[in-house]
Amino acid sequence: MPRRRRVDIVLDSVKRLQRIGATANLLNVLRKQHPADLAQVLGDLPPVERRSAFATLIEHDGGMAMRAAAEIDRELGAELLGDRPADELARLFPQLQPDDAAALIDRLPEELSASVLDLMRQREADDVQQLLEHDERTAGRIMNPEVFALPESLSVGGAIAALQGSRNVEMVFYLYVVDEENRLVGVVSLRRLLLVPAETPLRAIMTKEPIRTRVETHQEDAAREVADYNLLAIPVVDADDKLAGVITVDDVIDVIKDEATEDMLRLAGVAADESVSTSPFVAWRKRLPWLAINLATAVLAAMVVQRFQATIDRVVALAAFMTIVASMGGNAAIQTLTVIVRGMALGELTWGSSWRALGKEVVVGLANGVLFGVVGAGVAWWSVGNPYFGGVLALAMVINLLVAAFAATLIPMVLRALRADPALASAVFITTLTDVLGFFAFLGLATFFLPFL
Repeated sequence: MPRRRRVDIVLDSVKRLQRIGATANLLNVLRKQHPADLAQVLGDLPPVERRSAFATLIEHDGGMAMRAAAEIDRELGAELLGDRPADELARLFPQLQPDDAAALIDRLPEELSASVLDLMRQREADDVQQLLEHDERTAGRIMNPEVFALPESLSVGGAIAALQGSRNVEMVFYLYVVDEENRLVGVVSLRRLLLVPAETPLRAIMTKEPIRTRVETHQEDAAREVADYNLLAIPVVDADDKLAGVITVDDVIDVIKDEATEDMLRLAGVAADESVSTSPFVAWRKRLPWLAINLATAVLAAMVVQRFQATIDRVVALAAFMTIVASMGGNAAIQTLTVIVRGMALGELTWGSSWRALGKEVVVGLANGVLFGVVGAGVAWWSVGNPYFGGVLALAMVINLLVAAFAATLIPMVLRALRADPALASAVFITTLTDVLGFFAFLGLATFFLPFL
């Protein structure tokens, strides 16, 4: 059965059991779900029912509730946990991996998160606190500090025995080898470990200088290294090359999903942490700034149109057709911007290679401008009955699509060079340019050729 269908069936069952007050049956249904499916069910429930179902689960099966909270949207997970007592959370958080616990604790109200950390056992609290000391969206923040590593002098037999006795590691994809000062010096695959004599020292079979990332590396760059090198996990080292933790493939998938979602939302001028469960007031507050900026840019475009009021008064048809030029430029710019931002996110586009991308987009913009300019000119000629009017529309469309190509390629590159998020601000600037210059080109050309119109 497809997952979506299975989740819908469970969702209907949960709602029905809540309505009739069958708490025991409800708990039985919730406990049988995979944490990821349970997180989906909780996310789809209305707020009141969600809190009720989660409260029922956490009171009877805290471990399952915490695993579901770690799988659900982090803001929503923190919201569900925010009503629980600090001493209860302090007992439950150690059941999660440190990186998942840190992500949730970081989103709790400040007073509650401080109380939870104070009440947690020293070692567990230290692991979480260590992760929270790293900057957000870095490899250090998302790594798991409980990494399985052994000294290079140990034999293969000793390594296998240590591996069999390990209980506190998340997933062992690779065996990391360190020296006396805990510096990462090599890596051994589990397959290699099982194919050599037991007395062989690890230093003899390890791969030296393994691929690694640093605690300060941006999480997106760390995820890209895992994808580029087809790894299942990547070790994280500090400034002294000492092994600090490991990022596993499940964390990488979450990073890729979060970064892709962030880029998509920011291209639309929406805050990266907004979701369908965000409250109306918070969503309004987050969207307001960019809508205000968009209003200012729209006023700028209106002022350009107003400067050509006399021309429009003489040729009223200009008012109907000028929106075509601006909208075609805006849509073409969004197409180019999407390709450029995606290329930058994947590391395919650098400042050095941007000129080749610019050349391609200019050619595409010119081709589209000529093609749709001719089509638009034919429609305008047929509608207005003046071939010069159609020629003005065609020329303005070519100009604006070329402007869209230049702006949508260069503005994201310049913003990244200035250490600003290209996805966040590009759409607003580019829409302004295509609107203002589209109106200016069309109405300016119309003013120049006014005797023929």
